[in-house]
Amino acid sequence: MPAIARLAGRGARRRLPRRTVRLRMTLLYGGLFVLSGAALLGVTYVLVLRAIGGRPPELSINEAGTETGAVPAQPPQSRQSALKTLADQAQDAMAGQISDTMHQLLVQSGIALALMLVVSIVLGWIVAGRMLRPLRTITATAQEISATSLHQRLALDGPSDELKELGDTFDGLLSRLETSFEAHRQFVANASHELRTPLARQRALGQVALSDPEATVESLRQAHERILAAGAQQERLIGSLLTLARSQGGIDVREPFDLARLTAEVVESRKAEAHTRAVTFRTSITPAVAAGHRTLAEGLVANLVDNALRYNVLYGHVEVATRTVDGRAALVIGNTGPLVPPSAIEQLFQPFQQLGVTRAARTEGLGLGLSIVQAIAHAHDADLTTRARSGGGLTITVTFPAIPRRSSLPDAA
Repeated sequence: MPAIARLAGRGARRRLPRRTVRLRMTLLYGGLFVLSGAALLGVTYVLVLRAIGGRPPELSINEAGTETGAVPAQPPQSRQSALKTLADQAQDAMAGQISDTMHQLLVQSGIALALMLVVSIVLGWIVAGRMLRPLRTITATAQEISATSLHQRLALDGPSDELKELGDTFDGLLSRLETSFEAHRQFVANASHELRTPLARQRALGQVALSDPEATVESLRQAHERILAAGAQQERLIGSLLTLARSQGGIDVREPFDLARLTAEVVESRKAEAHTRAVTFRTSITPAVAAGHRTLAEGLVANLVDNALRYNVLYGHVEVATRTVDGRAALVIGNTGPLVPPSAIEQLFQPFQQLGVTRAARTEGLGLGLSIVQAIAHAHDADLTTRARSGGGLTITVTFPAIPRRSSLPDAA
């Protein structure tokens, strides 16, 4: 029996129409029409009943005669009784006529209401279909779109209403997805090329060393050192890619840290490299407290300082400053260096992109430093601004969000 009941229930559910939005809107229109129509008919019925009166008026008949002629001479008492009987009969007839009229009004009104209900349901179905047409367009387009057809757009026309706004929002989402997918494909292609280069170099060095019949210990040592250098480059690349991916994943827990102290530590660790490159530091470290992930923030500062050192001129300088502006910690790093066109600034933040340097001519750097900086800044909800200096070089400012006053600073403590 339970199995039969379940089968019957499934059969009943299959026979029932799908409760679509269009069906629900149609039923809603029909229900509202029935309620309003019934209320209108009820008010009309009451008004008509009051107008014609539920009780017939009193009839007074002259003793001298009636509308049909003179009354035959009869005794006064019998004549009065006959007149009263005639008046009662007339009142009964009028009451019956009023009752029949009201009954006919009620029946005909019910029939008219039923007919108009059918008409309203049909019209509601048509109107609901026209109103939901943009939604069907959005659904059909969303079902057709894939990773290779993100260029498609809804481009809904019509009045500027909620459905038009929904279509425009969906088009904006598709545009952002297309940009993101294109950047992802480009990043994968560049990363594959960058990873393949040191591997191919290692393989070529090993094959050359093994194919040399007159190889010596010194030549094999040199080949091995070059292979290790290629492996170190590959390791740095993988580490940079992991840092970039981790930064793009966002930050779950934010802890306060001393940005000034962190920056001073990074600058101190780079002084030897700056001396080698004949570049001097100009620091202005003032107290600045930020909130976020300290390790990622250290990577941000380190990449900015390394980038400022690497792309500098002989006897140039690097300006490093930290400060607090309106409760927000700010890091400012500027350098002397080659002239950077303002139109090329956006290109510098793309992965594996270096200004005026091809992959084959690249001697140092992986082209990921500023990309990592941008990802870490976005993960911290920090503002990143870049300005090209008129004499050459860049000035990059990272402004972190303000932290609540109740937050403590373990590093400073």
